[in-house]
Amino acid sequence: MRVLHTADWHLGRTLEGRSRIDEQAQFLTELNDIVKEEKIDVVLMAGDVFDTVNPPAAAEQLFYESMAKLTSDRNCKVVLIAGNHDNPDRLSASGPLAGLHGITIVGYPKLKPIELHMDNCNQTLKIAALPYPSEARLNEVLTESVQEEALQSAYDHRIEAIFQQICKGFDPTSVNLAMSHVYVAGGRECDSERPIQVGGAYTVSANALPAQAQYVALGHLHRPQTIQRANGIARYSGSPLSYSFSEAGQSKSVTILDVEPGKQPDINELLLSSGKPLVRWKAEEGLSQIYRWLDEEKDANAWIDLEVHLKDALSMEEIQRLRNAHPGFIHIRPVFKELKPVSNEQRVSELPIDQLFKRFYERQTNGGIPDDKTIKLFLEMIQHEEGDAVK
Repeated sequence: MRVLHTADWHLGRTLEGRSRIDEQAQFLTELNDIVKEEKIDVVLMAGDVFDTVNPPAAAEQLFYESMAKLTSDRNCKVVLIAGNHDNPDRLSASGPLAGLHGITIVGYPKLKPIELHMDNCNQTLKIAALPYPSEARLNEVLTESVQEEALQSAYDHRIEAIFQQICKGFDPTSVNLAMSHVYVAGGRECDSERPIQVGGAYTVSANALPAQAQYVALGHLHRPQTIQRANGIARYSGSPLSYSFSEAGQSKSVTILDVEPGKQPDINELLLSSGKPLVRWKAEEGLSQIYRWLDEEKDANAWIDLEVHLKDALSMEEIQRLRNAHPGFIHIRPVFKELKPVSNEQRVSELPIDQLFKRFYERQTNGGIPDDKTIKLFLEMIQHEEGDAVK
């Protein structure tokens, strides 16, 4: 049986207001191609289909159209669970219709495994599927204590107990897998993962994951990684796109398993090519270095976090010129040379108002020097205020 593990699509998510919907559509097209080329029997999507509980219509349309294409030939099934970003009711509302297309949607935790028969390989798949298990979605209070350690211990034991209950339905003659959207202690995080835990309370230990499962497909962490544990294999597939500059330079992928009943799966990581890379530029030589890189068409199809070292402040015209030269600039952060120590020869209170403004401006911008236009505007504002005070 061939299984593809993916997670954390975050459909509808933007990057500082820039739409990523075209890149997300590109990924879903690539996913469809992978499923066909690799002859995948089932896709496991481990949560965070959408980025918000109320996703934009374009994101929902993209999701449903893509799932219809993915299962159009009935050779591939899809099982997906709700993540902490998803609205479990809204996501599973289409369950009856999705089921007709071989798509199983699980919004809330259930205590029985999902059972699917794979016609292509004539095998049965059982999945212990645990959508994002917060106290609210479990509909129970785990402990009356407000201490973080007590809550974490209670949460860890409850997740372990739920998995044990579900896994009672496993069969040695079937392929037995588990999937969940949780934060496993020890996993490496990125800035783009909005936390699902209060402090460290909503975390689980690797030992809470079911040893009966041949593989545990995890969602929430955006960096692809395998979780070390004593029994079995657990893995985060990671997000298909980079969603913050903390992920700059990361390779994105899906995980493919070849698995048979009672045997350890063969695991392969298949790199993705979709979406724009996120990169950081550090122009220590100033604007000239940036324009040289632009002439060289460096990172022409990327989102860029720019740090530029300057002596003087950037004018609005220069910022606009940079943005026109490359639409991928997300942040433009000027870094000024350190200020020289200010002489105490003249009392600050005795300085002219324009000199006081210059000093204030330099301190606020860490070394920037206001241009004549900015100083003139400030003086006009002061005069206007003084005129109102006289009246």
